[in-house]
Amino acid sequence: MAINYLLQQSAFSILFSLAGLSLAQAQTVQGPAQPLAGPGGADYVCDSVQMYDFAEKPYGYWLFEPGGDQRPDSAQVVVLIHGYGAYNPMIYGDWIEHLVRRGNIVIFPRFQRNLFFPRPGKFGDHAARAIRDALLELEQPQYVRPVADYLVVAGHSYGGVVSADLGVNFVDYGIPQPRAILLCAPGSGPLKGGRLKTYKAMPKNTKLVIMASEGDRVVGDEFARLVFETAVHTPERNLIYQYRDSIGIGAGHSQCYAVNLEFDNGRRNPTANRALRRASCNALDYYGYWKILDALISCLDSGDYCRYALGNTLEQRMLGYWSDGRPVRALEVITPN
Repeated sequence: MAINYLLQQSAFSILFSLAGLSLAQAQTVQGPAQPLAGPGGADYVCDSVQMYDFAEKPYGYWLFEPGGDQRPDSAQVVVLIHGYGAYNPMIYGDWIEHLVRRGNIVIFPRFQRNLFFPRPGKFGDHAARAIRDALLELEQPQYVRPVADYLVVAGHSYGGVVSADLGVNFVDYGIPQPRAILLCAPGSGPLKGGRLKTYKAMPKNTKLVIMASEGDRVVGDEFARLVFETAVHTPERNLIYQYRDSIGIGAGHSQCYAVNLEFDNGRRNPTANRALRRASCNALDYYGYWKILDALISCLDSGDYCRYALGNTLEQRMLGYWSDGRPVRALEVITPN
């Protein structure tokens, strides 16, 4: 009996030692760094961001443009549409800074006064008015000049619902066509305002990428699938699923949060507080959301990097490598065929 007991204790000691060693190894493994160049990369064309606040009203907006000595004369317009209650640009601040320093103008519409007003059915009207007003403001000579007669739009959560609506009804809203749309964890939860029954009228020349996360307990993938399955006249559309990587990258509703306090407007609510607690920049930003949106912009502008945004390619699916050489769990891509 004593011998068996000692053998068992020795076995447990070995197991605990191995477990401790594995934990220590996991803690020393570093996530993928931002690539130096290419979509999602740090090959920035300017060194600062100019921010303008026109967001006093619930149909206002914030405007961000390249600044500094390398300020370009012209730039593509990207519209970044916030999620429910996320009307503080700091929540997506690192992403905004990335887009602007790569040479884009960013319009950040505000479509809510607070968590209760207006009703969701008005979100699209407010966002469209903000876009129209921002484009009118950009006609002033002190700003970087917009270069195209179309928009690139990215929307998170309820902002994804708004973005999809704008992508179909842009003529009625009086805005340029969103030629590239990235929907990040899109959905409305129990609310239905602003949703369309079908997205069949999405134009055929729209490039549409929809990203959902396996751990999204806020909206799930119901709306993501609705858009993908009904936008049948839009052949360049992909539905992407992101899964948790056991080494250190989660999957959930708020994965595209990228807090930067330089863009803080001081407003606090449960959404802002959650972002302050949970947001971080990691491989899913550099090789996921940022990469795909950058690639969509380049694909529209010059035909470059299309494989990084669309088509179920290795370049699109890959999320980089951990410092020990293991790949981060890749994205799963569903195409119309």
